[in-house]
Amino acid sequence: MRFATVATESGPRVCAVVDGGYAVVPSGPDGPPTLKGLLAQGQAALKRLWDGITPGTPRLDPATVRLLPPIPDAGKILCIGLNYSDHAAESGMAPPGEPVLFAKYANTLIGHQAPIVLPRVSQEVDYEAEMVVVIGKRGRHIPQAQALEHVGGYTVGHDVSARDWQLQKPGKQWTVGKTFDTFAPTGPALVTPDEVPDPHALGIRLRLNGQTMQDSNTCQLIFRIDALIAYLSQVMTLEPGDLIFTGTPPGVGMARKPPVWLKAGDSVEVEIDGLGVLKNPVVAED
Repeated sequence: MRFATVATESGPRVCAVVDGGYAVVPSGPDGPPTLKGLLAQGQAALKRLWDGITPGTPRLDPATVRLLPPIPDAGKILCIGLNYSDHAAESGMAPPGEPVLFAKYANTLIGHQAPIVLPRVSQEVDYEAEMVVVIGKRGRHIPQAQALEHVGGYTVGHDVSARDWQLQKPGKQWTVGKTFDTFAPTGPALVTPDEVPDPHALGIRLRLNGQTMQDSNTCQLIFRIDALIAYLSQVMTLEPGDLIFTGTPPGVGMARKPPVWLKAGDSVEVEIDGLGVLKNPVVAED
């Protein structure tokens, strides 16, 4: 099952992605549902909704649809650094003994085709392709053996990073460097676990202006999804709609000689097998 959140004149609407189109999920007694709210009802509820889509269900024209992030109202955006063995080697760093955690905020979220805005105050903005896990079931102190039961779906993500702010400020300001507006594109859709038999065997690629810059596989994850969920849930309660950016593979701009930084006019595509292609233009801040 695939679901997207679409901008309409009456506000965001959840759509089922079927036959290349967008079938509008019907409103309930409390109004249009959110994808976060639907995830909280469980996969069985999502399946009933999916099975209720018929040829007569209202559709939106794909040519005119403006996609929002699948979860535009994420409560937490949790990110893992140095989580690909090949990227750790590229960075000249030993694989970490525990997950390296940082966070983004809601201001960073944008959808497919929305512009990434380069801040005036940064000259070293980098790209990072990532698989994003979407939590579907609330939990705290989740055993690793049960962790995948808490996954509501997966989507494609892009962890945009201002490296000069992240690495050259006193104390290495990871949070600041990662949380400029528009620095967390996600989408185009949420893909439920039934369509992802093994999330640790997916090709992941990033193309900059058509040139492949990152090309790896999620089998390279140092800390797998079940381990991340169990680890994070020791610290905080995970809620439906929370996002976990799972790390990036090698090929990032700062590791290249000379470095490659995003510039106005660029086009970036992140592709993950089975999850789709997330594409965003790059523009300068006004």
